[in-house]
Amino acid sequence: MEDKINMQVQEDLALIKKLLGEAENYWHAESIVSYDRETVCPPDALEEKGDLMAFLERKAFEIRKSPAYTEALTRLHLALKEHEESVPEGPDRDMIRLWYRLMTEDEKVTPEMAEHFSKVSGKAFADWLQAREKEDYSLFSDSLSALIDENRRIAVLKGGEDKDPYDTMLDEYERGMDRAQLDEIFGACRERLVPLIEKVGKSKKVIRTDFLSRKVTVPAQKEMSEYLLCLIGFDRRRGTIGEVEHPFTDGFTARDVRITTHYFEDGFCRNISTVLHEGGHALFEQNQPEISYAYFLRPGKTTGMHESVSRFYENRIGRSRAFTDLIYPKTAELFPEAMDGVSPEQFYEGINAAGPSLIRVDADELTYTMHVIIRYEMEKKMIAGQISRDEIPAVWNDLYEKYLGIRPANDREGVLQDVHWTRDFGYFPGYALGNIYNAMYYNRMKEDLDPEAEIRSGDLSRIGNWMKEHVYLKADRQTPKEWIRDITGRDLTPDDFLDYLEEKYGTLYEI
Repeated sequence: MEDKINMQVQEDLALIKKLLGEAENYWHAESIVSYDRETVCPPDALEEKGDLMAFLERKAFEIRKSPAYTEALTRLHLALKEHEESVPEGPDRDMIRLWYRLMTEDEKVTPEMAEHFSKVSGKAFADWLQAREKEDYSLFSDSLSALIDENRRIAVLKGGEDKDPYDTMLDEYERGMDRAQLDEIFGACRERLVPLIEKVGKSKKVIRTDFLSRKVTVPAQKEMSEYLLCLIGFDRRRGTIGEVEHPFTDGFTARDVRITTHYFEDGFCRNISTVLHEGGHALFEQNQPEISYAYFLRPGKTTGMHESVSRFYENRIGRSRAFTDLIYPKTAELFPEAMDGVSPEQFYEGINAAGPSLIRVDADELTYTMHVIIRYEMEKKMIAGQISRDEIPAVWNDLYEKYLGIRPANDREGVLQDVHWTRDFGYFPGYALGNIYNAMYYNRMKEDLDPEAEIRSGDLSRIGNWMKEHVYLKADRQTPKEWIRDITGRDLTPDDFLDYLEEKYGTLYEI
């Protein structure tokens, strides 16, 4: 009997790996089309590319809905429950648990629904680009409304009638997270950040920022991008960098991780931040254990986990005094006119200057979390039907005025600035959670090495190795709560992050 069970388990494991491999081929192709759509695709072909992505997504979804797949995965899950010894602890078990959970979540979602959702999203992306270009939200409102309805409908199918749809969306991006927890976390952030931002605004300390808008050619900035990527350990043989309107990173395979940036001739520091941010995402993918790819475990990582690494390299490393001192000579060499008369101290202070701004991706480290909280508060109400599609721009503007004291002049710098609402909801909180996670594990890192000293040495390999061992290793096999406790020995708290901001900006602005 035992031999028969073990034989069936091995047959089912082989079948699941084969079928997931076939589905992975479709996902890989879809990612390539998506990358093409966002980087080099001509405007009139955008919706066409969206339809192709929908087709590929449906083919992958059909594999996961096939009787052979669902029956084999169900038997494997049952074997884990009733004959645990038949599947030894390790990647096979992790694969079964992950994909069985995803299968049950998608149980009521058909391939036709998945394809339809992808088409709605594809049209929303095309409409968003046009609306953004013309600074006219009305050109996007129909698609946004349709996308809200689709997301809500699928969330109800996945989570059931008794679960709040937005909680289902949050759980999809940050497993185990819901509104109640985020309300508490973001409430603590608001309580300490709003008065801190006000104090910074009233400080008499004047930080020089004029040089940040001096013109720098795109070729010079491209050279800077390569320097920064090399510095943080990005493997150029397994990665590339492109240009796009809204930067992103896509990890196709272990050997093909692509990042993007956007060059502004009058904002060279925006590219520095972007390359470090997207480079952080890429390092996470390039340094994943091989079993993550071999056993299809990568979907186990959450948005917050990934954003913790990207914002670790962008902020905790990239905005530190040690790092700005390190890159100052190269920056002065590549951008001599922009850096003329700028001291290392002024360079550090300018990169860390804080104050209310309208664009999230350009926000300073201090005010950034408020941009995320604004989107979170809106998403809750949008999904609950408490804001009509026509009210969305005004609510956005009102919240910016409430929390940051500024008001967008047009839709492009307001509600149309982010690409995320052309597909899903529940993603934005991960950005803020990333800041909170990395503040906790940065403090844990300091018990093993001196990050500032490592950065000043110009060799970030020890930091990279620590991240590989402690942050990347188990991320796709643990829930966020298990993961952060495994790294730090503590439960999730925003206190480390808020303490860090109060100390840093209190010193910087002499308050």
